[in-house]
Amino acid sequence: MWLLRFRSFSSFYFGYSRDQITASQSNTVIADKAQRDAEAKKQKQKAESRKQETKAESHLAEEFKEKEKMKHIVIVEDEAAIRANYTDVLTRQGYKVTGYATRLDAMAAFEQGLPDLAIIDIGLDNEIDGGFQLCQSLRAMSTTLPIVFLTARDSDFDTVVGLRMGADDYLTKDISLPHLMARIAALFRRSELAGQARSEEDLLERGFLTIDKSRMLVQWQQQPLDLTVTEFWMLYALVQRPGIVKSRDALMEAAHIVVDDNTITSHIKRIRKKFIAIDAQFDHINTVYGMGYRWQEPNK
Repeated sequence: MWLLRFRSFSSFYFGYSRDQITASQSNTVIADKAQRDAEAKKQKQKAESRKQETKAESHLAEEFKEKEKMKHIVIVEDEAAIRANYTDVLTRQGYKVTGYATRLDAMAAFEQGLPDLAIIDIGLDNEIDGGFQLCQSLRAMSTTLPIVFLTARDSDFDTVVGLRMGADDYLTKDISLPHLMARIAALFRRSELAGQARSEEDLLERGFLTIDKSRMLVQWQQQPLDLTVTEFWMLYALVQRPGIVKSRDALMEAAHIVVDDNTITSHIKRIRKKFIAIDAQFDHINTVYGMGYRWQEPNK
């Protein structure tokens, strides 16, 4: 009897222990799996986090590149309210804008580095013609920097003087903002062509004249001719088809500007003057009265 009870008890006790052991092992396996899953999830989260960080860094790099691409415009205007207004308008158009009130402040900045485009008033602080001086100095520093006069002075005399100083455009302050934006954009489009890769198709040769369209370089008798952006495109339009008269409207279209006839005349005179400085006998840009201008090839 006692033996039977002992066997029965032993069977129950040891069987129960085996079940417990099996359950414990099973729990351990489950716990290990859960730990591995948690570790894997953690590693996945880390990888995703690194991925997001890399994406963020890439995004920041792209933003930096975009900022680097932003065109820098300098406004030299002594009236604070007007300067602030144009700065605000141009900034909202995506340009980086810096303003200066005096010629000396602007020159100090230009000596540190040139902008992509300069907008200048004529009267600056106590200098009645400070803008003219600034334009002349800027043009000596760069022959390709687009320079725009934006002024209340609308006389033909001031317009001609401004263009002779090397400005690419002369605008009065009654110009509409959309028109101003269009003129600035046109100047930038023309300037950007200078950075394009050179190809043989971009080389234009006419006797002693060589024009590299992609780099906006001009040589006469193997000597460099320093032209403004506007002057370059007017000359290029004339030289493309020798002997063919280009009207003033056609020259405006070629240079992407809208000006009066007197302004076109001033540009042509300035171009001739630059050729004559190299060659006193230069006479290849002819005036066809009532019609326009043409490039005349020398007689053979």
